[in-house]
Amino acid sequence: MEKNKRVYCLYRVSTKGQVEKDDIPMQKQYCREFAESQGWTIIKEFAEKGVSGFKVAAADRDAIQEIRQDAEERKFDILLVFMFDRLGRRDDETPFVVEWFIRNGIEVWSAMEGQQKMDDHIDKLLNYIRYWQASGESLKTSARTKTRLSQIVQEGRFRGGIVPYGYRLEKQGRFNKKNHEVNEILVDPDEAAVVRIIFEKYVYEGFGAQRLSRWLYNNGYLNRKGTNFANTTIIKMLKNIMYVGILRSGETRSEIFPELQIVPLDLYERAQELMEARTMHHNEVPFNSKGKSLLSGMVYCAHCGSKLVLTTSSGRRAKGEPKRETRIRYACHYKIRHPQDCDGQTGYSGEKLDGIID
Repeated sequence: MEKNKRVYCLYRVSTKGQVEKDDIPMQKQYCREFAESQGWTIIKEFAEKGVSGFKVAAADRDAIQEIRQDAEERKFDILLVFMFDRLGRRDDETPFVVEWFIRNGIEVWSAMEGQQKMDDHIDKLLNYIRYWQASGESLKTSARTKTRLSQIVQEGRFRGGIVPYGYRLEKQGRFNKKNHEVNEILVDPDEAAVVRIIFEKYVYEGFGAQRLSRWLYNNGYLNRKGTNFANTTIIKMLKNIMYVGILRSGETRSEIFPELQIVPLDLYERAQELMEARTMHHNEVPFNSKGKSLLSGMVYCAHCGSKLVLTTSSGRRAKGEPKRETRIRYACHYKIRHPQDCDGQTGYSGEKLDGIID
């Protein structure tokens, strides 16, 4: 067996949970021990954390692209992985990635499965079958996960992720199969009161998201981070069907769980109708191809660095009066959404600012 071969190692885990379980250190240990037993020298190691070998193409994986570049420059002799599926799980791509390395003089080895060869058609067929099986396992795992998440929401339990504003997690004495006490999702009374205010003002008082953002901030209602509710956050809250007491996972919707309901169904549905009615549906072709301001898209707030956006107004006019001239203003986009985080002006006269440049 030839000694002193230069080795690149590639380690990969698909999820954050695998990172927390120290899967990459385990892969390193096996690969290092295997290389040492072969008399090889590891000169570089790559670790991909939270990268799906099924969902992410090789062209979008920085580690694979760097390894391919070094292979072309003959900087190493062997590509070593813990198992071959660490290279990927795409049956329409990964076999050809492996074949590319071998064709370019790089040996491809697995610490658990040995060397992948391409000496004849049988080797190529086995190479393809391996990743066809890996791809199938990924699809099966995905299907099982979706099914389980659907079951969880149908049972009225939280599927995980960020807890929406208006709710909190709390242990209620339920244990999982590993005998670990798990959290249940409950309504947070203080936050739920704010959610109701948002829906009621939007539906009954005609507030828009931006106006709601300002009103909440001016009246001392802040989000969990202690800052104002951004208008985009308010829109997401108004669209969140969970406030009706319905849990969802993908296309799956649960029945209404009264203990999780913050707003009544009719109020939620009315909010959706208003949102749809207020949405401006634009044509694919812009109405104007020439801006009326000198610095459109090129000027920024000196206080927070946010881009200044254009706003226009013509003001109201009495019946019979001539139409007032449209006024152009530059407005700090970030200041509008987060008034407490920018100490600059909200807006600047377009005529004045353009005049300075002129």
